[in-house]
Amino acid sequence: MHATGLIVGRFDPPHLGHSYMIDWARERCDDVVVFVNTRDGETFPGDLRAHWLQTLHPEVSVVRVAHDLHNDWNDEELWAKWIALFRSRWPLAVGPHVVVSSDFYISELARRLGAEPLVCDPERVNVPISATAIRNDPATHLSRVAPVVREWIEANYLPG
Repeated sequence: MHATGLIVGRFDPPHLGHSYMIDWARERCDDVVVFVNTRDGETFPGDLRAHWLQTLHPEVSVVRVAHDLHNDWNDEELWAKWIALFRSRWPLAVGPHVVVSSDFYISELARRLGAEPLVCDPERVNVPISATAIRNDPATHLSRVAPVVREWIEANYLPG
């Protein structure tokens, strides 16, 4: 077991693959913090995404991290801004000890935070879905989101 774990993502929208990863992290960490990265103009409002995740996973700490930063893994100045932002939002006295993700950047993010990377299902075999696929074709992928998210998609995102 690890003392603290961090999961970082947009969760735009949260789907069952995200829930799988959060549960997977909970089995390996005493405390899990989920950072929901948000910025203006996203399809699913950041406050709502954070609320959904906190409702679906009350045993973790969900923190909305509003920003206007982009991703450029070769930009040292940008990395410094991301790390400073994440450290400023970290809610616990210690950690993170591990950073959990299924994405490629996990090793470098963990290293910069002084943590160990923990990779969860990188091929997305257990729950084969992505938020991009849901945004691109929500009607096809409704079975891959929790009921509360499905209801919002049906009421606010699907035509008709």
